[in-house]
Amino acid sequence: MIYCFLADGFEEIEALATVDILRRAGLAVKTVGVMGDRAVGSHGIDVSVDIPIDRLVLDDSLEAVILPGGMPGTKHLDQCEQVRDAVSRCIARDTLVCAICAAPSVLGHMGVLTHRRATCYPGFESELFGATYTGERVTTDGNIITAKGAGCAYDFGFAIVERLCSKKVADDVAASMMC
Repeated sequence: MIYCFLADGFEEIEALATVDILRRAGLAVKTVGVMGDRAVGSHGIDVSVDIPIDRLVLDDSLEAVILPGGMPGTKHLDQCEQVRDAVSRCIARDTLVCAICAAPSVLGHMGVLTHRRATCYPGFESELFGATYTGERVTTDGNIITAKGAGCAYDFGFAIVERLCSKKVADDVAASMMC
């Protein structure tokens, strides 16, 4: 299972475009509400989530976590023990951890970017503790995928699909979407 964590103030495009692309690829992805059964994005879009965080069960089916950016959504993710636990489990099992925009700062604060290449929204570079900042739209380093921001959401989603499925599946989904 892939979990995309949504906290009030999340960046809508980064979260929803990514979830949409993964579902088009046939991947099992669920949105998790960090603050309950709904999340309100940074632009006022109110979203019903698949699972409120108090009902989240992390087990061996965990394939990946996705942390969208946005403010104050990123701060809420950074302060959530269940989010940090999910990231830690993925790191320990060498499964996929994905963060976009300001959210790579959560990974930086956790120390999981040390000796890794990463990117983020401009202005958050200093929060990527121990990482080599690339400035790329999307950066993949081992089991970690980071991206710069909302305008990179499609590329971010396709990079995740490529990693979990194949380049062909990512290319097929992109073609079907006219990208």
